[in-house]
Amino acid sequence: MSTTLAGSDFSSSPSATQPVRVMIQPPPVKKARSGPWADLVFGWLAKASALVTLGMLVAILGSLTVSAWPAIDKYGLGFLTSTTWDPVKEEFGGLVMIYGTLATSFIALLIAVPVSFGIALFLTELSPAWLKRPLGTAIELLAAVPSIVYGMWGLLVFGPVLATYVQQPMQAAFSGVPYLGAFVSGPPVGIGILSAGIILAIMIIPFIAAVMRDVFEVTPHLLKESAYGLGATTWEVVSKVVLPYTKSGVLGGIMLGLGRAIGETMAVTFVIGNFNQLDSLSLFQAANSITSALANEFAEAGEGLHQASLMYLGLVLFFITFVILSLSKMLLAQLRKNEGAKT
Repeated sequence: MSTTLAGSDFSSSPSATQPVRVMIQPPPVKKARSGPWADLVFGWLAKASALVTLGMLVAILGSLTVSAWPAIDKYGLGFLTSTTWDPVKEEFGGLVMIYGTLATSFIALLIAVPVSFGIALFLTELSPAWLKRPLGTAIELLAAVPSIVYGMWGLLVFGPVLATYVQQPMQAAFSGVPYLGAFVSGPPVGIGILSAGIILAIMIIPFIAAVMRDVFEVTPHLLKESAYGLGATTWEVVSKVVLPYTKSGVLGGIMLGLGRAIGETMAVTFVIGNFNQLDSLSLFQAANSITSALANEFAEAGEGLHQASLMYLGLVLFFITFVILSLSKMLLAQLRKNEGAKT
């Protein structure tokens, strides 16, 4: 490779008008640090990791099924609709625990998703620069609090406050009202499905808010600035630009929070009441959840039908998680399909 430099006014000598050729050496070619064998090993390791994860999933499912088989063989699908749980007579049904798990998780999502969305929106669009870091750190610190601390706080502090300032006024207001009165009935002790749902909401808000904040921040600034330049408001930018761009991440954050709520044990055990009867659909009625029943009874359950029924509950919880994850994938696929149809 050569470069020609032509001089005109630099010198009066004849040689100054001659082109000067400067030889530029190409940079040396670096040898590859790894050969084809390194890529081959990396590929096999990645495949082995995936296969190990899949194998663990199948092994857990198989062990749960084998352990729960005596209860499956005796009760079948009737286990899912029976409200009887009597270890003395060895009669077991899981409807109370399934209802408690789903009800508390639904209440937690109903509270946590709007609050988390508001937190993420404020941190990314509305918060002053000096407040973003300390407020974001404070919210993330809530995720580091152990669940047993939430349970103790809910039982000793939040429960009495809920019973005194929420349950009793609601019972007085809706006393005698059809249907509504039944939803607020029960002794004012501050424990039950609503209390457990609120505690779960407080626990999962940091997870959902952190994920939403991160996915909102990856939205290209050019898209948002273009929308603002066209006269869009903050809500229009979020609803028509940010959310469509980050819907996968937002849905993933919600599913993360839902999985956290379904699998929570200690905090729910403190405040749900651990009551194995379904007397009413009151939000203030003591109930039970699958994880709470497993934590309370597994250590003292003897071999036989009692232990098999608890394993059956674990299998049901596994199935509930799988169904919820599948529904979220289907919802996301439908959103993408509708988006393609619009374009």
